[in-house]
Amino acid sequence: MGEVVTTIKLNPESPDVDLEKMKEEIKASIPEGTEVHKIEEEPIAFGLVALIVMVVTEDAEGGTEKVEENLAKIEGVSNIEVTDTRRLM
Repeated sequence: MGEVVTTIKLNPESPDVDLEKMKEEIKASIPEGTEVHKIEEEPIAFGLVALIVMVVTEDAEGGTEKVEENLAKIEGVSNIEVTDTRRLM
């Protein structure tokens, strides 16, 4: 079985959310068997900045469901959206 890289966009509740704290919480919430490849900031509008999280997981049934559930529980996250999934070669 191979691996997949998934890109997930996290939108904060407000511009006042501490993004550095949120990044640490993201890293801490990733389940075993999943690797955070990178976290980038993407300006949205009016001072809001989304976090773009790329994770690497096994290409298995259920894929990123647990990752998505954990990320949605982080304080300050308004919503999450999987924007891309690709198989690694």
